[in-house]
Amino acid sequence: MLSQAKKMQEKMKEVQENLKNIEVEGSSGGNLVKVILKGDYEMKSIYISEDTKKEKNEIVSDLILAAYNDAKDKLKKKTSEELLKATGGVSLPFDLKTPF
Repeated sequence: MLSQAKKMQEKMKEVQENLKNIEVEGSSGGNLVKVILKGDYEMKSIYISEDTKKEKNEIVSDLILAAYNDAKDKLKKKTSEELLKATGGVSLPFDLKTPF
């Protein structure tokens, strides 16, 4: 039992390292704003269309937030999928907290 737990711990450490390399794109306003997030939720890049730059600051801010939230949701989903793969499809009975 202890060896299985150790193997699972090593596998989870490997998965957590791999998760840092994931990148997802979120968008809003019909792709007027795009955000790319890395697996550790660090924003890698942001694209704001020229049309968007002509809008009021409040609208631009809302579009940026919506694109970020879209990327965050996609990243959560992708992370969950990768964790399920690592555990062989077994859903863990607790909220697994990653170090990022």
